[in-house]
Amino acid sequence: MKTAAIIGGGVIGGGWAARFLLMGWNVRVFDPDPEAERKVSEVLANARRSLPGLSDRAMPAEGVLSFHDEMADAVAGAAWIQESVPERLDLKHKVYAGLQAACDAGAVIASSTSGFKPSELQEGAVRPGQIVVAHPFNPVYLLPLAELVPSGANTAEMVEAAKAMLTEIGMFPLHVRKEIDAHIADRFLEAVWREALWLIKDGVASTEEIDNAIRYGFGLRWGQMGLFETYRIAGGEAGMAHFIEQFGPCLAWPWTKLMDVPELTDELVQKIADQSDAQSGMHSIRDLERIRDTNLVAMMRALKAQDFAAGALLNAAEPAAVDPQDIGGPIVTVTRAVPLDWTDYNGHMNEARYLQAFGDATDRFMEIVGCDADYIASGGSYFTAETHIRHLDEVHAGARISVETQVLLGEGKKMHLFHRMYEGDRLLATGEHMLIHVSLSTRKASAPADQIAARLGDIAAAHARLARPEGAGAAVGKR
Repeated sequence: MKTAAIIGGGVIGGGWAARFLLMGWNVRVFDPDPEAERKVSEVLANARRSLPGLSDRAMPAEGVLSFHDEMADAVAGAAWIQESVPERLDLKHKVYAGLQAACDAGAVIASSTSGFKPSELQEGAVRPGQIVVAHPFNPVYLLPLAELVPSGANTAEMVEAAKAMLTEIGMFPLHVRKEIDAHIADRFLEAVWREALWLIKDGVASTEEIDNAIRYGFGLRWGQMGLFETYRIAGGEAGMAHFIEQFGPCLAWPWTKLMDVPELTDELVQKIADQSDAQSGMHSIRDLERIRDTNLVAMMRALKAQDFAAGALLNAAEPAAVDPQDIGGPIVTVTRAVPLDWTDYNGHMNEARYLQAFGDATDRFMEIVGCDADYIASGGSYFTAETHIRHLDEVHAGARISVETQVLLGEGKKMHLFHRMYEGDRLLATGEHMLIHVSLSTRKASAPADQIAARLGDIAAAHARLARPEGAGAAVGKR
């Protein structure tokens, strides 16, 4: 198991720790702040609640988290070292000297800096080529972007190794090929921030009105298409060239004050703070973080269903399903966490999601017997004819559930399955499903292909030796 060292356990460092830990790495944290363990633990609690819900299969086993009083102990043997200390160049240089005296020469030392260029970080370093910028976005454990900024001192091999490790933990390494102050993304944020300050100072808009303009308008478009793809659509059938031709002259109009920043006087700072308090003061920071995380998970899962933007990254990172080696007992067909958007007003999993989980179990079992995408494309499949679900116990967001599938009948056109859903050893629900094989060309019942019938028959014969599940054949209200 690989090890990551986190130097600085604030909001960003804690997010990095959670991301690595939940993706199966051991994590060692060094931060002289006596409150560091509490702060990181609180960030980790939010990550455990939200990140697993982005995956439709069980995530890797969580790594081991440890806190260290000496930086040398934290970095010894680590493959990745993430520096997230305050934005002071002298402090970062001092930290790198200590890191390089204790860490492996082949380890990646990455900085979360939002402003410094890698060549500035590398000044005076014993091994400058070991240091690179990996600038994330908050919350690090959910948002996949990491701006990976090397300098001429970093080898192509080192950059590729860094990309591979970031990809391994579900992030998107955006390789910034040329050093520039504030990299790429923060330059956009800074431009919007400057304009927002002027709008408030001039009394044009409040903090809430500006946020509404973003979250109800272009923010939703940017969240899944970015800037240029959004504007390409705005150009209509003629595309980007037409858009620039139509709107390009606007760039000469006095729409913005991007080159002129208002002085941050005490009066303006207080005005912004008061408006922000009125807008969001009813929520604690932790409440706002949970609201943010819930919304991000829902949006990213929606993108995942479309295999688009950040959702495509999530799909690509899904672990590959493995066929069972032993068919003598019930077959595990689902292992996953309960996502945030699967819960209802009672705070537990919505009843429709039980059916979804059992449907996923049926789909996986169909793949196991050979009724996969290729077979379905050839014209055969199974349709569900009857379903009965028993809700036996409740389960909450973040819980790791599994579904075991037993074949009660598998012959001819019929496939009769019985699913049991568990959290650990606790039985949550059962689902009984009768499926009929059909021809997709006629939409009528038909015999499955020989290889499907043979595989299903083998599993049915093995499961015939098992005890009949409790609740099988039960009607509504009858056990």
